[in-house]
Amino acid sequence: MIVQNQERHNVAGASLRARDEIHDLAAHANLLLELVHRDLTVRYKRSIFGFLWTLLHPLLLMAIFTVVFSHLFRRETPHYETYFLSAYIAWNFFSQTVTNAMASVAWNGPLMKRVRVPRSIFTLSSIVSGLVNLLLSMLALLVIMLIVRAPLFPSLLFVPISLLIVGVFTFGVSLALTALSVFFADVREMVQAGLPALLYMTPVIYPVSIVPASFRWIVERNPLTYLIEIVRAPIYYGHLPSPRTIIAALAVSLISLLSGWLIFRRLAPSFEGRL
Repeated sequence: MIVQNQERHNVAGASLRARDEIHDLAAHANLLLELVHRDLTVRYKRSIFGFLWTLLHPLLLMAIFTVVFSHLFRRETPHYETYFLSAYIAWNFFSQTVTNAMASVAWNGPLMKRVRVPRSIFTLSSIVSGLVNLLLSMLALLVIMLIVRAPLFPSLLFVPISLLIVGVFTFGVSLALTALSVFFADVREMVQAGLPALLYMTPVIYPVSIVPASFRWIVERNPLTYLIEIVRAPIYYGHLPSPRTIIAALAVSLISLLSGWLIFRRLAPSFEGRL
């Protein structure tokens, strides 16, 4: 029994059971808020525009991609700026959050060694910080839609659910990659190199209808395709995602969370010797 208790609460207090980890995260809610505040303030430290970059970034990308692609896809995608941004904002949340989460444990290694905290709190803080920026980006998208007079649909009320599903998927991926990057430094480089390729394998910039049938299976088997679609459908198309899309998105999100947690739980007890 003593051995089991020692296994459950190893060095630095990292819990090995999900129930204990959730309880520990709740007990450290104030620390989580401090980490999120630090992430948000450090990101825009010494920046003239500060949080306005959250709004300016999608505006600049919209201008570039609209000029380049709007005429190419004008038949398939009227109001291309809304078509692109409704997907890109979700993609950008995923890619930036995963990248930041991989560095979170390394950045907070000294704190982890000095204070008893649940190790997953650093990955969770990256997710929460990313969601704050995502909500600000959604406000920017709403402003753009009003400016270009894109239609606003009642289905927009479904968007918070879509973002929650995307957040769960991202959390699972971040847990797995965070744990692996502690042991293998090349993981970060591989992910950063692979994200641009993954972007073009996901129908963010282009509609699926232009993909040749012989290559469409690549897009259809990409889990991010379903996650992007559950965000884009209520914003751009004005209807809820199809039941098939919702089920697929929920399935990949839950699989991601479970797999990520199992990998993180397996590797977390050995973090201290690697940091």
